[in-house]
Amino acid sequence: MSEPLYQTDFSGLELLHRGKVRDLYRVDDYLLMVASDRISAYDVVMNEPIPGKGVILTAMSLFWFDYLQDILPNHLLTADPAHYPASCKPYQAQLKGRSMLVKKARPLPVECIVRGYLSGSFWAAYRRNPTVCGFALPTGLRESDKLPEPIFTPSTKAALGAHDENISLAQMEKLLGSGLSGRVQEVSLELYRKAADYAQSRGIIIADTKFELGLDENDQLILIDEALTPDSSRFWPADRYQPGGPQPSFDKQFLRDYLSGLDWPKSPPPPPLPSEIIEKTAARYREALQQLTA
Repeated sequence: MSEPLYQTDFSGLELLHRGKVRDLYRVDDYLLMVASDRISAYDVVMNEPIPGKGVILTAMSLFWFDYLQDILPNHLLTADPAHYPASCKPYQAQLKGRSMLVKKARPLPVECIVRGYLSGSFWAAYRRNPTVCGFALPTGLRESDKLPEPIFTPSTKAALGAHDENISLAQMEKLLGSGLSGRVQEVSLELYRKAADYAQSRGIIIADTKFELGLDENDQLILIDEALTPDSSRFWPADRYQPGGPQPSFDKQFLRDYLSGLDWPKSPPPPPLPSEIIEKTAARYREALQQLTA
């Protein structure tokens, strides 16, 4: 495996944005997305990379973009650096396997979250009140229980280091308009259902996931950023699923669980990660990709 890549510095390209994981460059009339090996938890980027993580995230997104394109087109143009514009040629070695050339889009100002199971912050909110994000859920559900139907719960997009906040469907309508809001909700649920059914056939439960949607130059709704990776989803091994508590996972919940046991305020600076935690996190990402795509 090649050396971990924590951050790119392509001096010949225009850096537009450095996110928690991805570095985004403008290349001619396109965008170049590069998945680093950075990892974040509780909206804080750790100082240590997870070796191979960016390559795994890219491979998984490419798989899902292809699998789901009959429901919604996506922004991918090519993931082969040999077909990128000439200005990218000096960086081909770093770009291979962990980058995508994509068309420009205007990202929607909401995160499109679909939940099929009661977990995470949604479980915490349910314990306080069974009506969560405007959805009146049955009483008596346990942590990790499957919901009667998948539900769409949009949230705001927070700046780096801040936390997203759940919003109601009515609030989303104020941001997007009723027509686009309805389409966003409908297509997010369709994407989740098709992906969850496939993943279940491969022994993985997708408990919840977060989609990024945008509008292309023709105002067509498209899937952008990443899709159904362990960074944007909760993946659980189906053969070990036992509702009534937290589940073992293929995603970065393993890292979150380690961090939650520390005396750390979940704000920068992050604590150092032991090599064992780094290696076990990387193994979970590899296993998820293998199980879904092999």
